[in-house]
Formats: sequence, structure tokens, C-alpha cells
Amino acid sequence: RYHYPLEAVLPGHTPAQTLRQYVEAGAQERYPQGVPDDIRQRVEHELALIAELRFEMYFLTVHDIVRFARSRGILCQGRGSAANSAVCYCLGVTEVDPSRMNVLFERFISRERNEPPDIDVDFEHQRREEVIQYIYAKYGRERAAIAATVAHYRPRSALRDVGHALEIPDNLITALSKEHPGMYSR
Repeated sequence: RYHYPLEAVLPGHTPAQTLRQYVEAGAQERYPQGVPDDIRQRVEHELALIAELRFEMYFLTVHDIVRFARSRGILCQGRGSAANSAVCYCLGVTEVDPSRMNVLFERFISRERNEPPDIDVDFEHQRREEVIQYIYAKYGRERAAIAATVAHYRPRSALRDVGHALEIPDNLITALSKEHPGMYSR
């Protein structure tokens, strides 16, 4: 199992109590006229499953990082299946109001997968380094890592994009791109 940092837990509280307190405060902020009954039920269902799977610290860590970014005016946005979560919405991690849709929460987190949910958060690239430095300072460099995927723009992709820009028919673009030997050919 992962060992999440306890720095995000409020003094004198358990992780579950801390998460509930943040979710409750966020729900009041998101729904100033009162939390709708269906959202209250979703929140309770999600918190129960999160507690059962012991993922409170995961949510608290993501919440802490997002809260830091927003406090500094750094644009950030949670996306992907996390948008199915009323808890993520109440924590301010995502901006999609779950009361406006009916998406299955278990697509985001479930007993069957036996792994933490995947909360993708994008930070504006000009200020991403500030967030990284915050994580290093608060949680320690020995407990943090950066992972990245680098996409390569290959000649065939360039041919396709140019063909589309010049409104060349798709069948001709396909034929031309098949004739190109590829990036690593001689």
C-alpha cells in the first residue's frame, strides 16, 4: 500500500474527520442555498467507499496541492473520471457539478480495482514550477516524484496535418503518408 503524508491532516483529527470537514465546508460553498439531497447522498456514498478503501489521505493530498495552487492564483483543473465525484467537486478539485449529470462514481473508484483512483490535475505551465516547489518543500524531495509523457511529432503526422490544412482529400493524405518511409527508416 501507498503511505501518504500526514501533513494534510488537521491537528487532533483523523484523516476521515479531516476529509469530511473539508468536504462539508466545500459543499456549503458550492451550494449556498443548501446542499441538494441527491448530492448529500452521493457525498455520503463516496465518503463511505473512500473510508472503506482507506484513500482519505490520497484525497487530502490532492486537495492540499490544489488549494495551494488556487491560493496563489495558479490556474488548475481536475479532469477525467474525477469529474464523476461529488467529493472532488466539493473539495474544489474539479469544476463539474455532479448534480447536473448522472455518471457512475464507481467508474472513478471501486472495490474491484483495488488501486487508488486517478485524479488528473492540470496546472498552468508558466507557474507549474511553483506547485512543484511547494510539494518538495511540504512533503520532501525524497517523497515526491515527477512523471511525464513526451509525445513526438513524427513526419507522417506532419504530412497528415498539412494535408488537412490544405483541404486535401483524406484518401490522398493516407496514400501520401503510407509512401513516407517513417522517421527511423534510411
